[in-house]
Order: sequence, then structure tokens, then C-alpha cells
Amino acid sequence: MEQVLLNIGFGNTVVAERVVAILSPNSSPMKRLKDEAKEERSLIDVTHGRKTRAIILTDSNHVILSAIQAETVSSRFEALMKDEKEEK
Repeated sequence: MEQVLLNIGFGNTVVAERVVAILSPNSSPMKRLKDEAKEERSLIDVTHGRKTRAIILTDSNHVILSAIQAETVSSRFEALMKDEKEEK
């Protein structure tokens, strides 16, 4: 079974099928979500010290912080899903 990987910046990838949502980090609920994930030890920070520009939620309840714009990650995700459908 081949897994499709989504590039979330700086050489980091996540299995595209596990992604539930790609969100902008600027709202209060997203900040609360990030804080809760940190407390629960389910926060993964792949920003390499840069500003968080996207929050990626996975079906395993992990919250991934990326320094790539949410729109960019989302367009990469859409392109991967489109390619997957065309291959089938």
C-alpha cells in the first residue's frame, strides 16, 4: 500500500490521508487548540523556530504546526488528492 506524503515545509511530510483539516493559526480557538495539544503532548512543531502559519490536524489527534501558509499547504493537499483520483 503506497502512502501519499504531503510536504508541510522544511523537508517535513505527513501522510496526506491522515490529514483532517488545515487551518490558519490566528484565531483564539486555534491558539487554545495549540495549547491543549501541547498539554496533551500531541503537538508537533515543524516550524524550525519560524512563525506558525498553518495548523494541521490529523486523524490521530496530533496537531502539527507549520511555517508554510495554510493556503499553500491546502493547495498542495488538493493537488495530491486530485492526482490520486486521476490514478485510480
